[in-house]
Amino acid sequence: MRKIKKKIKKYQPDPKFNDSLVTRFVNHLIKSGKKGLAYKIFYNSMKKIDLIREKEKEEKSALDIWKEGLKNVTPHVEVRSRRMGGTNIQIPVPISNHSKITRAIKLLITCATARKEKTMANKLALEVWDAFREQGESIRRKENIHKMAEANKAFSHFRF
Repeated sequence: MRKIKKKIKKYQPDPKFNDSLVTRFVNHLIKSGKKGLAYKIFYNSMKKIDLIREKEKEEKSALDIWKEGLKNVTPHVEVRSRRMGGTNIQIPVPISNHSKITRAIKLLITCATARKEKTMANKLALEVWDAFREQGESIRRKENIHKMAEANKAFSHFRF
């Protein structure tokens, strides 16, 4: 076999919400090995989402809003380049479930980092809230990925 299947890593649940997806998100949020600071940023953003939720009169909890926002950002297909006959062709390929979540987490974090708010917790909270309401930069990037795949649908029979 050419391709070896990746071992899917199991994550320990986080201390506050007892959810392994939170730990996975925080691991992507880490900079320079400061996991405690990453947890602090995430928990502060959850508090800010709670404040926004109360202001907007939403019934769901902050963690449910975060999960819903993450689900709204997950792309289902990606475009990979393949060289054929001297030209590079963009081929749409479906993404595995594990990779979908990773892509969504990375999209959410990069779009939150690009925002012009003061603290990272505030940036993350507002980006998650926008993703929950299906607007904002992360949703737009997901839609661009899907548009690229749709535009190159004719090459989908050139699977990897």
